[in-house]
Amino acid sequence: MDSKRKLLTPEREEIILAELGEEAKTISELSLKLDVSEATVRRDLLSLEEQGKIKRVHGGAVKMKFSEHEPVFNEKESIRPEEKERIAKLALGLIEDKDTIYLDGGSTVLALAKILGAKKSLTVVTNSLMAAAELMESGHSLIIVGGKFRPLSRTLVGPLTAKIIETLHVDKAFLGTIGFTIEDGISTTDADEAFTKELILKRAGKAILLADSSKLGKKSFAVSGSLSDIDVVITDSSLSSAFARELKKKGIEVLT
Repeated sequence: MDSKRKLLTPEREEIILAELGEEAKTISELSLKLDVSEATVRRDLLSLEEQGKIKRVHGGAVKMKFSEHEPVFNEKESIRPEEKERIAKLALGLIEDKDTIYLDGGSTVLALAKILGAKKSLTVVTNSLMAAAELMESGHSLIIVGGKFRPLSRTLVGPLTAKIIETLHVDKAFLGTIGFTIEDGISTTDADEAFTKELILKRAGKAILLADSSKLGKKSFAVSGSLSDIDVVITDSSLSSAFARELKKKGIEVLT
């Protein structure tokens, strides 16, 4: 490694990704390759894991087997914005005045949060700091679920969220996702986020998935609940007819 110039974090992360494969690389091996301390490698591995690109294992890490990683929140908002707005408008039609609803993290759910002013006297429970910020002056009753802050999705996740969620019941839960398949249902890149999604699925009268068609048929790292936990899928018109038929066979309502 060239010692004349200190590598920037993105450069180190690219090298780590190039080094990792099906077999784990140890922290000491990566430290030697990068010519940096093991503490620096640990920080880089934590960052890459939060991005969904690698999985840390004892003493090292392996590259994730999934083809896609989770983009940062600003990138998510810029992907298919028109589809997300149309999905959000369909979702709004399922909400009645005075409902108690849950808003998950994700840019499509945030699009719904932005138009909730059309409804009256809602109670909104959310683990999304972005949704909470959008609703702070809405006039709706707002409950923010506490937990571990996840910077990538700007949500509060993990076991601490159970302290609030397990004491509540919501009429409708609106969920985002990274992946959704017939075999596994919802999946995401982060185990703590999957944990919180599964908690709310157990406390919701109706679970409604908001996902553009690019998410459907794809798997991510951590599964949340099962297909039977989902009542409605709202997506765009690019949904394949075969996938729609499979969902309907499972008793899931499909709105496009």
